[in-house]
Amino acid sequence: MREQERPRRGILLPLIFLFLVYEISNSIIVVTVIGIWYFGLIMLEENGVLDKWDATRVLGIILMLRTRQGQKILDKVSSNRKFWRIYGELSIWICLFVMTGVILLLLLSFGSSVTSPPREPIPAQDLLLIPGVTSFVPFWWPVLALIVAIIIHEYSHGIQARAHGMKIRSFGLLLVGPLPMGAFAEPEQEEMYRAPRRDRMRLFAAGPSINLIATYIVIILLSSTANGFVAKNPGVHAVEIIEDTGAEKSGLLPYEIITHMNGIPVPDYEIFSEEMDGFQPGDEITLTVLSGSWSAADFNQKTEQSQRDIGVTLMDRHDWYIGLCEQDDSCNLEETRNYLEEVGVGPDSNIPFLGVSGLSDGEAGVSRYGSILNAVNDDNILGAVIITAIMPLLMLGVPIAGDGQVMNLREQAMLTAGDGVIASIIGTSGLIMLFTFLFWLAWINFLLGFANLIPMIPFDGGHIVKDGVHSSLSFYNEIFNRGIHPIKIESWANKISNNSSFIFLFILIIPVIMSYL
Repeated sequence: MREQERPRRGILLPLIFLFLVYEISNSIIVVTVIGIWYFGLIMLEENGVLDKWDATRVLGIILMLRTRQGQKILDKVSSNRKFWRIYGELSIWICLFVMTGVILLLLLSFGSSVTSPPREPIPAQDLLLIPGVTSFVPFWWPVLALIVAIIIHEYSHGIQARAHGMKIRSFGLLLVGPLPMGAFAEPEQEEMYRAPRRDRMRLFAAGPSINLIATYIVIILLSSTANGFVAKNPGVHAVEIIEDTGAEKSGLLPYEIITHMNGIPVPDYEIFSEEMDGFQPGDEITLTVLSGSWSAADFNQKTEQSQRDIGVTLMDRHDWYIGLCEQDDSCNLEETRNYLEEVGVGPDSNIPFLGVSGLSDGEAGVSRYGSILNAVNDDNILGAVIITAIMPLLMLGVPIAGDGQVMNLREQAMLTAGDGVIASIIGTSGLIMLFTFLFWLAWINFLLGFANLIPMIPFDGGHIVKDGVHSSLSFYNEIFNRGIHPIKIESWANKISNNSSFIFLFILIIPVIMSYL
């Protein structure tokens, strides 16, 4: 009877897994491909092919490919042990600092989900960040970025292991079909467990820290790439045309490029604002605008560029805001008047209002990223440091808001390669490809480093917490001469680590559960 039950148990879990894959991806093609991959691995395993490849099938569908290639390079890179030990120590402090931010973010997310539960459930495909499956993560560029990020993460672990005298059995990749799900540097387990805890902490911290450091290196390269673009047609454009205003009545369309105002060139937002300040409400101005694919109703339809002049009657900014408030029952008219007075938009200010929102110049799609090097060129080093520090956080929401795009496609159509050396060689298409890859490389590296510092095992952050707690308890025991037995300290450290993992697992899944209630 038992002999007959084993095959059933063996096939049941894969079927459950394939059902979950279908629920997440909602694609029979994905399920079919993974099913073929799974049964193909079983066939290779039974025929001894995986053993010849020095590969192992783990968790059913994951192929663990090992290689001993790269050992000599690793030994050479890690030969300066003093440098790598210093780097390892710095990595610990980087990780502890970032881990504090991770904990605060998780607690804030948990508190927000409990006090104000999401009205709509999180889509199943968005629970995990999988290139090509997650709604806001496309396939090719994120996959390439993920491969690079995983390799430097695991190689950094390997460097620390060798720098502290631990042997590396092998390197390898974890694959599900063509998708890299992870990588590993496989140290000798006995040597790692016998190593001093501080050495182990350096080893675990090396992976996330190199991803975070790589993030900022790539962001600087991204800033340089962004500065390689120039506006194809110098001017300004509006993201939205407001109803019942002079702009709408004149026929101005979203993303149409305003190149001239009363015949005077307005190549950027600053000059446009200066020219607008010379007019008053009620004045009629003539705008020269360019239409093209960037302003077409159907962006994917090829549209020839055309130019036209339109007449716009300017409104009074104060009167517009007051009128808007009067139409809204929830708007407090007195508070609105006081606020407008505070910001300099009083009843007698005579500030003209075109009737648009989101007014930007032609380089708006990349100007945020180019601001880092622009600040350096302006000798604003502090500003450059601050912008660089917060840039990964600003980048996180870009593909979510843009359905997987790294910039507004209409604003991307307004860009062309400048006259720089690299921009001239690779052209506009090449520069856009380089920008896209660097964006995803920074994005993936930051998330990989950030997520690995969640203080729960099996993440690197969980191992850092476990060894850190043990070291702290041992230090306390020695300083205050408490006479606590090492086995008891080991037990306490394990309990604290396990409880930490459980608490943060709870904090992670509660927001997801709350979104479905």
